Amino acid sequence: MKKIRCAIYTRKSSEDGLEQEFNSLHAQREACAAYIASQKHEGWVLVPDQYDDGGLSGGSLDRPALQHLLADIRDGKIDQIIVYKIDRLTRSLADFAKIVDILDAGGASFVSVTQSFNTATSMGRLTLNMLLSFAQFEREVTAERIRDKIAASKRRGLWMGGQVPMGYDPDGRTLTINEREARTIRTLYALYEQHGTIREVKAQADALDLRTRRRTLSSGETRGGGAFDRGHIHHILTNPIYAGRIRHRDKVHDGKHDPIIAPDRWDELQLRLQGKASRLRRRKTPRRVSLLCRKLFDETGDRLTPSH
Repeated sequence: MKKIRCAIYTRKSSEDGLEQEFNSLHAQREACAAYIASQKHEGWVLVPDQYDDGGLSGGSLDRPALQHLLADIRDGKIDQIIVYKIDRLTRSLADFAKIVDILDAGGASFVSVTQSFNTATSMGRLTLNMLLSFAQFEREVTAERIRDKIAASKRRGLWMGGQVPMGYDPDGRTLTINEREARTIRTLYALYEQHGTIREVKAQADALDLRTRRRTLSSGETRGGGAFDRGHIHHILTNPIYAGRIRHRDKVHDGKHDPIIAPDRWDELQLRLQGKASRLRRRKTPRRVSLLCRKLFDETGDRLTPSH
């Protein structure tokens, strides 16, 4: 009888309880070992190596024990992976497909002991394909539902999260004006109305020592608090959020929050910005004349051309 070398893979997402003498990893291993023992008449034997990932999520393949296991499959050391449930192996459809490819290349398969799931049989593979199809369908439907909800909420003028723009504070599904930062926003708009170029706005903002918002990340690291660059100034001047509006893709809707800049004033400033950009695009590059052009040749007789 052919011997089938079985490896047990266990995983637990959190580290809670791992310090206990008998934890979730032990329970998974015990159930899998019992299943292997019940299949002894089929030639199943448990390999001595243990593949346990404690405190690691199934949303990624970046797990030491799993990588060790996949390497052993590539080396032909394992014939079958035994898991307690399929989600112990992975929670990602894309990663699952990669694992199946590695199993196929290594002539191996996997078994889920609590879900009657055995890819060594044709029925197991059929079940696998059906599960993958439904999982893919569920994921795509969920993504469509989330996109539709975001679009509908923005049409109603609600704030749907993301990085909070300078000048505002989040307040549930809307924004409230942060007066201290709003003064900086109003100053930048006034500077553009006065000088008409972003370059000059940048120079004046530096002279006034205007600073960007200072943010503290969840890691404790702080960002921002420096001088405005021209890209940031342009983003602020063209952001409809400051006119009390919400942008979604190529559409702009009236928002529920108060404007920092009056909408008519913001619209007028956009016309100035667009007119300036149009003039810059029409500006022709001055023709440069090289005095030695068409007069110099190399040793083979080919004409030399100028380059800068």
